[in-house]
Amino acid sequence: MGKKKSLGRAGQFLRAVKARVTAEELAFMKAHLPPEVQPLFLAMHVADQRHVLNVAYTALELAKDASGVDRELLVRCCLLHDVGRVKGTLDVWGKVWTVLANKFLPAKMRFALEKDQGGSLWQKPGYALYVHRRHPEMGAAKLESLGFEREAEIIRLHHKPEAPGDAEELKILRRADALN
Repeated sequence: MGKKKSLGRAGQFLRAVKARVTAEELAFMKAHLPPEVQPLFLAMHVADQRHVLNVAYTALELAKDASGVDRELLVRCCLLHDVGRVKGTLDVWGKVWTVLANKFLPAKMRFALEKDQGGSLWQKPGYALYVHRRHPEMGAAKLESLGFEREAEIIRLHHKPEAPGDAEELKILRRADALN
């Protein structure tokens, strides 16, 4: 099982390095996101853009037969769920670092949750760890500042364990994210 998981992570890495977003996919994004939040999507690393698009496509498939799901809200949340991660804060190498640190340096992971890294050796990698852990809250804050409270509420919770009363859109987002 360990080997299979390693191949999975290696596959994720290769997909991230090769990530591309087509003109048709940008048109899909523009069709589902209001103009005021499109810059948040575009500020993400292309690997994150590719990921959130895949999550949106998967979520639409999962929601195909679901009743009571606001599909437009679902797609917006999928496309925006990682906007707390922007180019330069958690790129492909930053993600590799966070996966390795989670596995081999759990004490440093706790350290990275502090905002001020004090200019130490841990400043850049530490901030990557901070963004990795806090991107749902960071993205939600950006969306709230633009008046997208419903999306912010769902995005803030997308890495939290399922709870009674969770919106159907949140449940589907979590499943689609886990599959991608």
